[in-house]
Amino acid sequence: MSFRSPAQRLRQHHAIEHASITVLSKLMPTAHLVARSDLMGFIVYGDVDSGLLREATEQGLSRLQAGESSLAVHPNCGTNLIAAGMLSGVAALLAGSAGHNRSWMDRLPSAVLGATLGLILAQPFGRWLQQNVTTSPEVDGLQVASVTRLNDGPVVRHRVSFAG
Repeated sequence: MSFRSPAQRLRQHHAIEHASITVLSKLMPTAHLVARSDLMGFIVYGDVDSGLLREATEQGLSRLQAGESSLAVHPNCGTNLIAAGMLSGVAALLAGSAGHNRSWMDRLPSAVLGATLGLILAQPFGRWLQQNVTTSPEVDGLQVASVTRLNDGPVVRHRVSFAG
């Protein structure tokens, strides 16, 4: 077993989370699921059978290990929301502050245009962030250790943990 830094471990778990949710979405197309990665693995929020979740996770992990690195990137990832918020906020701020001696009503169209351009750029930027910063499809040596249903709250949750 090779040493994996906490950052690398988190990136790997995030990639497996995306692959698992992608597989699970095909098996349960009407399911509403949310997942969050951490240093132990990830937690899935939503009503899903534990066995089905384990099957989807093992399949997603196997597919990543077989070279399907595109599974590490997911269109509904929170990284995309952060990218959109950052780019549109900064662009609106910069565009809206240009000509600060004008009234806010005169600066508003520039701010809206800046925010819109930021949102347009956010899609490819979010994808780039996932590919290069927040996920890593390099998951060789990892295996699913456990899938545990957590019954300590009103929302159904499962903890998925990894070994290796």
